[in-house]
Amino acid sequence: MAIHIRDPRTDSLVRELARKRGIGLTEAIAQAVETELSRERREPSLRDKLRKLQADVASRGSTGLKADKAFFDDLSGQPDE
Repeated sequence: MAIHIRDPRTDSLVRELARKRGIGLTEAIAQAVETELSRERREPSLRDKLRKLQADVASRGSTGLKADKAFFDDLSGQPDE
């Protein structure tokens, strides 16, 4: 399998990483991808983040306030019409 990098910036970054670590280009790419995948695996998914947020909002309960037009007008400083 071959990977052809056409983007000059990406090519430069891979070559810089390989030079600094004293490794080949393929190994530099492998290490960079492994590092990013490891970081992704540690980070909670968007679904998990949203579930936590939903649970937090649900745990707060109702305020008893009625969220009608007058409520939103009051929040925005609009006078009663």
